Amino acid sequence: MTTQTDTAVELRASGLVLDGAEQVHLCASLFYFRLPREVWADRLAQVVASGYTLVDVYVPWNFHETAPGRWDFTGRRDVGAFLDLARDAGLGVIARPGPYICSEWDGGALPAWLTLEDGLAPRQAEPRYLAHVAAWFDQVMPLLAARQRDRGGAVVAVQVENELDFFDTADRPAYLTRLRDLALRHGVGVPLVACAGQGDLLGATGGVDGILPAFNFYPDDRSRFVEPEVRRYAELVAGRGEPLLVTETNRLHATLRRLLVSGAKLLAPYLQASGFDFGYTPSVGNWGDPGGYMSHDYDFGGYLDPVGAPRPEMADARVLARVLRTLGPALARATPASADGAYRADVTTSAAPSRLLLDGGGELVGIPNLTDDAGTAVLPAWFGGPEVSVPLPAASCLLVLRDLPLDSFGLPGTLRLASADLVGAGPDGLELSAVAASVIVLESPDEEPVLTELAAPTPGAPVRARVDAGVVGVGWDVVVRHPLDLDVDLDVDPDVDPDSDIAASAATDIGPAAEHPPLTVLTRLDLATRTGSTARHDLPPTSEALGVYRGRTHYAADVGGADELLVEGASDIVDLALDGVALPTVAGFGATFLLTVAGAARLDAIVETWGHANFDDVRLPALRLGALRGIGRVWSVVGRSDVSALWQVSGQVSAAGSWPGDPAPLRTLGGWSSTRAGEPITYTRGLPVDGTHHHALRLDGIAGSVSVTVDGVARTVTEHDPWLHLTPGEGHDVAITVPHLPGASPAAELLLLEPVRGWDVEPQPDEAILALSLADAVGEPVPLPLELKPGEERWFDAAVPPGGLSIGFEGAQVRVSAFAGGELLGRVWLDDPARPRFTGGDAGRLWLPAAWNAGTIRFLVHGTRGEESPVLSGVRLTATRE
Repeated sequence: MTTQTDTAVELRASGLVLDGAEQVHLCASLFYFRLPREVWADRLAQVVASGYTLVDVYVPWNFHETAPGRWDFTGRRDVGAFLDLARDAGLGVIARPGPYICSEWDGGALPAWLTLEDGLAPRQAEPRYLAHVAAWFDQVMPLLAARQRDRGGAVVAVQVENELDFFDTADRPAYLTRLRDLALRHGVGVPLVACAGQGDLLGATGGVDGILPAFNFYPDDRSRFVEPEVRRYAELVAGRGEPLLVTETNRLHATLRRLLVSGAKLLAPYLQASGFDFGYTPSVGNWGDPGGYMSHDYDFGGYLDPVGAPRPEMADARVLARVLRTLGPALARATPASADGAYRADVTTSAAPSRLLLDGGGELVGIPNLTDDAGTAVLPAWFGGPEVSVPLPAASCLLVLRDLPLDSFGLPGTLRLASADLVGAGPDGLELSAVAASVIVLESPDEEPVLTELAAPTPGAPVRARVDAGVVGVGWDVVVRHPLDLDVDLDVDPDVDPDSDIAASAATDIGPAAEHPPLTVLTRLDLATRTGSTARHDLPPTSEALGVYRGRTHYAADVGGADELLVEGASDIVDLALDGVALPTVAGFGATFLLTVAGAARLDAIVETWGHANFDDVRLPALRLGALRGIGRVWSVVGRSDVSALWQVSGQVSAAGSWPGDPAPLRTLGGWSSTRAGEPITYTRGLPVDGTHHHALRLDGIAGSVSVTVDGVARTVTEHDPWLHLTPGEGHDVAITVPHLPGASPAAELLLLEPVRGWDVEPQPDEAILALSLADAVGEPVPLPLELKPGEERWFDAAVPPGGLSIGFEGAQVRVSAFAGGELLGRVWLDDPARPRFTGGDAGRLWLPAAWNAGTIRFLVHGTRGEESPVLSGVRLTATRE
């Protein structure tokens, strides 16, 4: 089935067809919001140099709506200018405006203030949320529609939502229908797609007409089962007359080749072009384990590092891009099939390999080597000659061509076999690429096939051969080039002027970075780190309720007379002090904790937002999508009760019947013993709540998560946050269901709570901190290493050399925020037991773009309490590519 969109973009079974040309496309993630505007054109040029034809571009809602109703599409937020540069570079764009984008970005791009509205439900067909989405789409969709390909722009597709199949959306059809209609209302005519993060086609699209399913695959690169999984989805969408569009996947081109031969018509590895999280934009999330911070580096090893230096994968990109261009429509129209029996290998390979049956004849077989050792593949003698053995480089995937007619290239005969990549073909001959020795078998009509062994090329030294067909005057010229010798032929793309800056930048490779001398002296500034202007609140408000969507909030309260506090929901970075004495930082993702305060009169807290959750993880409160930030709720513990005993035991119905018997026995929580290990057991009792106070129930010793029903309402408690808050009146009927684990004995304790009242609060949003970073101040020089006291925080200036700089920090028990060019570059947190796990790249470095470098960088340095004294021992400077 062919879906007609605008005149320049069609959706066919062969994929995205641009201006009538059928081709499998490579698409690189490139995010304008993670790069200074001054380098946009350069990064786009490097994508052109890789041979990729498309870029996918998230458009983060909260990057453009910086406060409720305050929109910004200027400067480095000018997404229209970025899309225009992509058009000028000859690239198509898959635009991804959300509303939710994930992308390890603050809140997944959902504005932090949304859930301040009581009852608003993110990512649901809920009127208040959809009204906010409509306001966002009113801003972004006209920008995209005006830049569609049929209007001379770059946009070839628009993605609505992102991996919705990970989220519990109650009415997916209603929600996605509304998003579709909002896009269409603004004139979007290119294909609308929605990607499935875990293969749930209907979970991603809601089955809504006009929204094409796409798929995100993140397999283990060494998995033997990639091919059959991908073929299954290719067959599924083919039955609907649709192409298999892979909108996110791994970056290794060996894996991309496996997806290609399994039927993918679009290959969009996530984050080939790395970048940075400037300001307070990184997210917090799980990434498999509960709790982690995304670093300033946003880098997963793609072919461009965060400062734009190419990596070895760039050469692999150019090879695969040339293969796709050379085979063109025949490859785009190909159908995948099993390749069982197509080869033997002496190394670990696919459990169910794939091949593509090319349109017009021939096939392309994928032969992966899933080890780090070179091996050998043996190809059967399907052309009538002997078996052929070919080298199988480590961690690779050969694309072996078989039985390809050459007449469409202006050449005689048939290419019976090529174990090197076919990267060019025409009347002048065949161009191949390989890193190892290869074999080519050519055949002219009515003649025997001619097998030619080709040596491995080296950079700068291609291997050339003349293959004679056995007929006078008939033969083929063959050249085999090393991947490092391949450039993308820019002349192939009529939209790129070969004399332009784009072309010049695309042809440039970058040498090693230069080290500058490390900093030895900083200037300590006489500059306050906050205004000290506070307002009194009865109870501590959330940061967002004070307008702190990015930044930090300062809290202080009298805790005299309290022995112990219970703190619920504090997040993200919580620096506490009792009577001015700093305590170790808490970074518990909102998990409840107890704090001993006996004898102290005053509690101070600085709560800094690292970022809002980009996923939805029930295991920790601050990892829930839409969770708010701040000190949370603070209670004085005024009583305790052991409630581990006197639970009634009731079993679930199983194949053997109900157990235990009636009347229900009384046991300790988890104390029922049976041979039926693993079956659920429910324990019930009333708790000694008084109906007027708040209480907290702590369940120690639980494994994983348990279901708790309080007065008929189901809730979940996890081992990472084993607390349950009970409001006045709750807790008269509690049921806890746990799997029977012989020997397990959870304990239960009930705490009686009184709220801590009377809070002096100072909001310090990012704008206020940025204003301080720009303030004039006098200072005095201080040498490195720089020692601080726990809890001490000071401003420093540092003189730095010109140009782009990678700034590496060394030390312990300090956090550093770095400012330049009117921006917070980012934050690092050095060697601290309280520091959470970091993901994304080098967590100890920041990037100062050349365009933002005025010769001085300003640091806000905070000392933390821990096993060592706070010290910033060194600052390294490395020149970066720009």
